[in-house]
Amino acid sequence: MFSLQTELIKITNLTAAEEPLSRAAAILRQGGLVVFPTETVYGLGGNGTDANAAKRIYAAKGRPSDNPLIIHVARPEDAEAYAVTHPLYYRLANAFMPGPLTVILPKRDTIPLSVTGGLDSVAVRCPAHPVANRLIELAGIPVAAPSANLSGKPSPTCAEDVIRDLSGRVDIILDGGDCEIGLESTIVKIEDDGLLLLRPGGITYDALCMVCERVRVADAVTHQLAANERPLSPGMKYRHYAPTAPLVLLSGEDNAVLRFLQTEQAARRCAILCYEEERAALQPNCLIPVGGREDLEQQARRLFHALRQADDTGAEIIYAHLPPLEGLGLALYNRMIRAAAHTVMQIRETGAQQ
Repeated sequence: MFSLQTELIKITNLTAAEEPLSRAAAILRQGGLVVFPTETVYGLGGNGTDANAAKRIYAAKGRPSDNPLIIHVARPEDAEAYAVTHPLYYRLANAFMPGPLTVILPKRDTIPLSVTGGLDSVAVRCPAHPVANRLIELAGIPVAAPSANLSGKPSPTCAEDVIRDLSGRVDIILDGGDCEIGLESTIVKIEDDGLLLLRPGGITYDALCMVCERVRVADAVTHQLAANERPLSPGMKYRHYAPTAPLVLLSGEDNAVLRFLQTEQAARRCAILCYEEERAALQPNCLIPVGGREDLEQQARRLFHALRQADDTGAEIIYAHLPPLEGLGLALYNRMIRAAAHTVMQIRETGAQQ
């Protein structure tokens, strides 16, 4: 089905990349697909005003068509042409844009329903990554872009992971190096009395509360969406970010969890996403450090690539720690609980309980 000759372009100097970026922008205007780096994860971009381009994005990812796409703009004010804005949108823009924040607004007719998953709202983001921002500016259109991975797989934070999933499915991959944040953008929806947090990310709940007095966290952030419930934003409905091997999240006192992992290593081929502090106490086989126990930023940067590395070990099961629900930990929790299909094991001194 897919037989494109995907061109890989490595960008190390933005000024020197004007010609390839202009070429990539032209492909976007013509309905083609371009993968580009952002500060969060790599995006799979198409023309956000072209219904057929949206269909190509869904096909390239194998993504259900009721899962909304985010449109990316070069400047916050560019949203006016595609969405009905709100004073709170501009307060958020002044505080966090360009940056890892997506705001859901009522859509204008310039954005086809195929981009929004049939919803009458559209998700708008202004990325901070210089390659992404310049590409969108040169294209002169909103760029609809989900993460540049096969649907359900961990989002890509480096070009290598994009190539594994999408080579032959897109026209161009722009390699801008590793992503700085490593988790997709925070998504909020403006309500009459404040904000509804639909997906946590680099802009935390506490940061949002500095701009808006009332911020409500959607139940779907930490719980499964009901089978008949329609997703209001990307990543709410389906199993996401998942490795092929089953992922089990471990909760419990540190020493008890460590002893459980040691026992599991002796009994079966398991991959472990471990803290740096645990490395010396565990066997090195299939061990994938994700950062210090308290270093949530590093854990966020490493998470998705670590899940892919875990699959590459051929392990029959993958273990990782259940993140906290505070600060950036809420974003980690949100991604990992979906990757694990909400499988959490409570580890006690007397044994494990699922």
